Amino acid sequence: MELIQEVPELSAYLAADEVIDHHHPRVRQIADGLASDHPDAYSYAKAAFEFVRDAIPHSADADDPRVTWRASDVLEQRTGICYAKAHALTALLRARSIPTALCYQRFEEVHGLIAVRLPGREKWARQDPRGNKPGVDAQFSLDEERLAFPVRPECNELDYPVLYAAPHPVVLKALRAATDRAHLWKILPAEL
Repeated sequence: MELIQEVPELSAYLAADEVIDHHHPRVRQIADGLASDHPDAYSYAKAAFEFVRDAIPHSADADDPRVTWRASDVLEQRTGICYAKAHALTALLRARSIPTALCYQRFEEVHGLIAVRLPGREKWARQDPRGNKPGVDAQFSLDEERLAFPVRPECNELDYPVLYAAPHPVVLKALRAATDRAHLWKILPAEL
């Protein structure tokens, strides 16, 4: 699948905003800690991916009712669904000047993940920090995708090819409107 940048300028995929708040002290603290042991872009990106995947439980797996959406809140509260975890990983990568995009897949609901473009590489590589569990084994990989869920076109599932510089509005609307995770499950977007 060819990935398509929503915005042609690569600098858009380094920007901070209300959601991807990579200038927040909590984001900077974690980014600096990871960078101290992983000084090059590749090892840092892999460490940040593994940190978000493993140290921040997916709220459904942990039965955590809290809904987070801002990257700094995800990192502080250590919980979030796929979208929130993608926001946190995006902030950690952008904090170290690594272009990172938000991207999505459609199953019964829309699933969130990221794409990273490391220095010296011409291609984006999708990564899924959702969190592993039995039957889910997402890994950091630049050469072949190792995502949490492969799409099955025969089941009307799809990979959205667009790389977004900011969270998709329908995703952000659901996260902001949810009073808790049970409520969020009722209003998750079925498509973009």
